[in-house]
Amino acid sequence: MKSKFSNLKPWLLLWSTQSLSALGSGMTSYALVLWLYQRSGSALRTALLSVCSYAPYVLTSAFAGALSDRWNKKRTMLACDLIAALCTATVFALVRMDALRAWHLYLLNALNGLMNSVQQPASEVAATLLIPTEHYQRTSGLRSLSQSLNSILTPVLATALFAFAGIEGVVAFDLSTFAAAFLTLLLGIRIPEGGAKESAPKSLFASAREGLAWLRQNPLILHLILFLACVNLVASVYDAALPAMLLSRQNGGRAALGLVNACVGLATLAGSALATLSRPPKDRVRAICRTLLISMSTENFLLALGRAPWIWCAGAVLGWLPIPLMNANLDVVYRCSIPLELQGRVYACRNALQFFTIPVGFLLGGALVDGVFEPLMAAQSAQSVLVRLFGAGKGAGAAMLFFVCGVAGVAICAAFSRRLRGYKWNEPGASA
Repeated sequence: MKSKFSNLKPWLLLWSTQSLSALGSGMTSYALVLWLYQRSGSALRTALLSVCSYAPYVLTSAFAGALSDRWNKKRTMLACDLIAALCTATVFALVRMDALRAWHLYLLNALNGLMNSVQQPASEVAATLLIPTEHYQRTSGLRSLSQSLNSILTPVLATALFAFAGIEGVVAFDLSTFAAAFLTLLLGIRIPEGGAKESAPKSLFASAREGLAWLRQNPLILHLILFLACVNLVASVYDAALPAMLLSRQNGGRAALGLVNACVGLATLAGSALATLSRPPKDRVRAICRTLLISMSTENFLLALGRAPWIWCAGAVLGWLPIPLMNANLDVVYRCSIPLELQGRVYACRNALQFFTIPVGFLLGGALVDGVFEPLMAAQSAQSVLVRLFGAGKGAGAAMLFFVCGVAGVAICAAFSRRLRGYKWNEPGASA
């Protein structure tokens, strides 16, 4: 067993230290969301933090992937991490001077998003180079495991550290975890170069078009990406509305928001264990569709109609338990289907298509909460059907929006499941 996993040591070292750094970054993001919402009281202004992160990420991804395929993966990851750390250090300095403003965060998040557009495809290719094919599903489960642990620990540690040392303490912890991950990658991990070399350099536009051309020739992968793009639209509306609802509801507040986020982490932790230990399904595409349908048809409705934290937590568990299983199957399909020499470009095009709906969803969710659903619910009489369903007071409009998200999510899953039923994906090494 030991020899079986010995060839995973470089990836395990990279994964563990990068996961620790992600915990620090998540704690800073969590603290800043609370900071901004408490000062503005606006779901839209808070959602703009994520809009500013994702907009440059999406707009530059196709070209960043072409660069990622040309550049050394390790140096690319190190440079992007360093710039992200400088952004965090800037936040620390502004807090110390009592000069931090919302526009600072928007600008710094945009720069971070730009760096992520280059780093993410480089990281994906680096993982392919470091992971043997037979470990794809297992390592995908481990990545989901670290993400779920971070979801559990982020609200708990961020809240505790914020209370003890203020936002400066949270940011200082983030910088220390960055240092550990940066030094480990710099000094302890060798990432081999892989893929075919171009006989002649191509323009960025020509390289980006190659990624799009490959997707057009592989309609199953393209339709999976579009499916996830639609799901991401609904999910980002959810993310924009969740703090507005839980921080405003009668039984809500910061404790309720932290509890729901912790349940999300516990659910994804359990799902990650299942993804790591379970046998591969016979039909990975069908497994992707089924897990997303379970997620979309449970959590949003329980958040919309529930009035107590335990109901919201139950929704979080049901909604997030299937996600690591979906991600594991999706990761195997992508990684086994896309040629290694094109992975940077194709993953970057995937990022642009699959994630462009995230800033749209955050912007839409914040605008709908502030401008449509909260005013609509505030105008209802105490005896109206809408008040009976979604409650009264601030947060009721966000609850109504969750109900709309639930309906939209189920419709999206039904439509794409029918579309994807016509494709068959053969796993490498599987018997015919």
